[in-house]
Amino acid sequence: MLRTFDLVLIGIMTAAAAVTYTIKHRAELKLEEVHRLEAEIKLEKDTIDLLKADWALQSQPNRLERLVNAYNSELQLQPTDSTSLAHARELPMLKSQVPPPDITEAKAGAKPGAAAKAQPIPMPAPREAEDADQIETGAVE
Repeated sequence: MLRTFDLVLIGIMTAAAAVTYTIKHRAELKLEEVHRLEAEIKLEKDTIDLLKADWALQSQPNRLERLVNAYNSELQLQPTDSTSLAHARELPMLKSQVPPPDITEAKAGAKPGAAAKAQPIPMPAPREAEDADQIETGAVE
């Protein structure tokens, strides 16, 4: 004959088995999701490798030279003069580097735009005379 204690233990064991099964099932679903994500990542990496290889083929200098020669009459491309290149110090300041307008002048003056007009416009640094062979291209040696 079953006592009340035995029935409680059977109920606890049944509940523990149900919880264990539920946890196991969720773990299997998560493992399947991990495998699916790993497969997607591998596919993306393979696609990136394929695109890099394709870019390497498309940007080969001898191929580009053949295309330039073939379509020169239509494109009329010209080489870039070394004097057309700008140095970084010749470029104007970034918007984030421009000093903020002086607020005290704007409050004291009658016109609100007067302080903004008084600010100097950033200009590129004057270019020094350089030998065309010594122009920095930014390439790594």
